[in-house]
Amino acid sequence: MPPLSLLLCSLTLTFAASAVATPPPKNGEELVTRMRERYAGKWYRTLTFTQKTTLPDGKVEIWYEALELPGKLRIDVAPLDSGKTLLFRNDSLYVFEQKKLKASQPLVHPLMVLGFDVYQSPVAETVRKLKELKFDLSKVHETNWKGRPTYVVGASPQDMTSPQFWIDAERLYFVRSLEPSKKDPAVINETVFDKYIPLDGGWVELEVLFLANGKQQVKEEYSNTKANVKLDPAIFDPRSWTAPSWIDGDGPHKH
Repeated sequence: MPPLSLLLCSLTLTFAASAVATPPPKNGEELVTRMRERYAGKWYRTLTFTQKTTLPDGKVEIWYEALELPGKLRIDVAPLDSGKTLLFRNDSLYVFEQKKLKASQPLVHPLMVLGFDVYQSPVAETVRKLKELKFDLSKVHETNWKGRPTYVVGASPQDMTSPQFWIDAERLYFVRSLEPSKKDPAVINETVFDKYIPLDGGWVELEVLFLANGKQQVKEEYSNTKANVKLDPAIFDPRSWTAPSWIDGDGPHKH
């Protein structure tokens, strides 16, 4: 009979191999289900943060953002007395200027769906929105992204032009998307979620890059990230502008 130490070593290797050998999802719907189930009851419900936004011309803006999952995002652009606010709700975008509603339009925000709402919305709702965004959920393959195993949904291997989203295979969070520009299909728009940190049962990225044919267009850097902050429902009401109550004169309140 082999020594106990060898048996324990063999068992350890067996368990490790079985943990790594999780079969890939058969399709995008199965992957969404895994994402939802992995963090069920754990992922934060609200999030606030300050965003430094570097625009294509090099101009820098400060945005104050509040999320309530699923489906609600508010952005207040500094200086706050300008009353310039973007509100995403009801699969729509509402634009306020000088505290007055100036425009609205239907809009499913793909980064809200893939980066946040997927952990709180019913799977069927997420799948419906991904299909509406023209992702082919029947196509899934495995690759590596920045040294980590990754699932790609929406494209076959070597296809870097079809609408597709990339999910970290171990941590099951969004890391990348690619899609042709609606204005010029020869331009491939790319979004990268980078520099993730764990936060209150979930994760949050601290840097987001938007690129066109590999060239950076916009860079977002997050700071003062706070999860499960109590938020006034009125700040997400598109019927009238309400002051961003989670912010004081120097930025988000300390909680």
